[in-house]
Parts: sequence; C-alpha cells; structure tokens
Amino acid sequence: MRPLAVILVLLLGLAAAPAAARSVPRGWLGVVVDGPLTRPGAAMDGEWDLMAGSGAESVRTAFYWPAVQPHSGAAPDLSRFDAVVLAAARRNLPMLPIVTGTPGWAARRTGDETSPPRDTRTFTSFLRTLVARYGPAGSLWSEHPEVAPRPVREWQIWNEPNLTRYWTPPRGQGFARSYVKLLRAAHRALKAADPGSRTILAGLPNESWTALRAIYRAGGRRWFDAVALHPYTGKPRNVVKLAELARREMRRAHDHAKPIWITELSWPAAVGKTKTTQGFETTDRGQASRLGRGLKLLARARKRLRIERVYWYTWLSQEGSPNSFDYSGLRRLRGSETVSAPALATFQAAARRLEGCAKVLGDASRCG
Repeated sequence: MRPLAVILVLLLGLAAAPAAARSVPRGWLGVVVDGPLTRPGAAMDGEWDLMAGSGAESVRTAFYWPAVQPHSGAAPDLSRFDAVVLAAARRNLPMLPIVTGTPGWAARRTGDETSPPRDTRTFTSFLRTLVARYGPAGSLWSEHPEVAPRPVREWQIWNEPNLTRYWTPPRGQGFARSYVKLLRAAHRALKAADPGSRTILAGLPNESWTALRAIYRAGGRRWFDAVALHPYTGKPRNVVKLAELARREMRRAHDHAKPIWITELSWPAAVGKTKTTQGFETTDRGQASRLGRGLKLLARARKRLRIERVYWYTWLSQEGSPNSFDYSGLRRLRGSETVSAPALATFQAAARRLEGCAKVLGDASRCG
C-alpha cells in the first residue's frame, strides 16, 4: 500500500482549487466498493480517506446474504458489513447496500445461490435484521458512539436479475415474475421496519429497457422507489440513450415521477490484458476519457431525465485475472503495489467541478 504521505500529495493540487457553485445534489456522484476494499480484516483506511477526498459523496456495496448466514438457524454474522458501514460513516459517506444472493439452505433450487429464496419470509427476515442493525435506530450506532450515525435508509434489492448469472428463475419463466414477488415482499418489509426507507430496483444491464418493461408487466410498479440501471456500453452518449429508453418505459407505465439511479457506470481498461471481452473495454487513456465524457453527459441530462445518483464501478480492483472488471478500478492492486489509474485524476476533476470544491482528505462533506 502507498503510505498516507503519498495519498496527501495526490490531493495537494485539488486542495488549492477555489470553491465554485455546486451543480449536482449532495451524494449524486459515488463509487462502488467491493473486492479488496471489503475483505474481512483489510487495513484500508488510507483508501477510504482518499476516496472521500477525491469527491465520492456516496458508496454502494454488496450485502451478500450467503456470506453471513451460510447455515439454517444460525444468526447472521454481520461483522464484515459492520466494518464497511462504519468506514463509510466515519467519512460522511451515505451507504447503498445491495442485498443479494440466497444461501443454499434457503434457495428454491437447493445449493444454488442465484436462485430465488424458497420462501420470501426468509429474505424479509434477513432484511429486518439489517434494518435493526444499520437503520435509524440501528444497534451499530449505539455500540459505536464515537461514530456519528449515518443510518442506511436506501436498500437495493438484488443485482442484475435479468442475467442468469445472478438470478435463476423457475423453469419456463422469465426473471420478472419471480423477481417482482421478492421485490414486493422486500418493499413491504422495509416500509414496516423503517417507514422512511426507499427501495431501489436492482440494477438492470444490457437491454435494460426491455427488462424494466417486463418488471412493469409483472406488476412491479408499486414496489420500488427508484429505477436502477447498469448502462454498460462502448460509447458515453449511449449511457444517456439507455436512460432515455428507461424513462420512456416509465412514462408508458405512468411511473414518470420516480428517479433513475445509475448504480454502475464503467469502462474497464482491459484492452490487451484479457482475452474474454464484453465489448466495452478500453485502454487506461480511453477509460479516463470516457469517464470524463460520461459524467459530463449525465450531469447535463440530470434534470431532464431525473438522474438522482451515479456510481462508478469500482474504487479499488485487483488486476491479474481474466475478468475485464478487474481493470475497472480508479485505484488498482498490481502485484504488491497499489497504483492510481489515469481515470482517478479525471474523476477528481469532474467531482470538483460538479460539487463546487475539492474535498478534504477523509471527509466527503467538507471542502478543502
């Protein structure tokens, strides 16, 4: 890991920047935290401080159910989630958890963690446990009075259920019917546990507008408070086009008042590094260029399309595997070294422009 002194140098130029007018709401620009940053016992305070100082004003992370409750009848071990929520709260970063995955014992298809739960009551019981731990009256905050509470009020239900990699519907069905069944139960449970909570639809990739249409046709309209998209595409302008297509489906469903969240935005810098490609990989230089252009276009379309949140995927990734997304991090583990991608400087500059100032190291809410 680079020492804290090097991280301070990275921010020195930003700290000298004069304040300007903010053009996006607080929390609009965020990052996903996963992989090396969320491993149990990981010593990553410097990365969290740099993240907050770089202009990320919100974070999104996976609360993977099978990882914390692998056995039936055992209480979930939330210690790994505690560490991430506390790290974010210490830096005034609002948290969006993705509640996803089914333990093998609870799955409709026994042993299949992509399967819908056999009984939605097991999933909603887990949700209530999460709200009791991290919500407005959460036990985490009373156990850690040294940390100013940052209650979780927004919950994303599942990840990319229109892909069979993440959701295995009952035989002969599309994903929408079984997903909406879970979504309805989750929304009701969240509102009962915290009436001020918001249910965020699972992020929809690929032909996201057709997936959203299927959710509406399956009766999903009442059971979420924001649409979420994962607009993976080669050209930044097509990110806005995908948001426009989703907005068109929302209007057709008479659901135009809800906002859109971009819960993953990325262009992995994997060209020449991986053989398996998704069609939207680029170089390090291209990643920086597309990030800057993408954020500019999304900010320009923010009011017209009601784009309420944008998260870059991801903050820190581990290079070296055949997975293109291992080259998506603004920061990357490369062997024994942690390096900054060129896109980090682009992200910092865009954040400073959108938020009106450079942030201090370790506090997403304070200008330098």
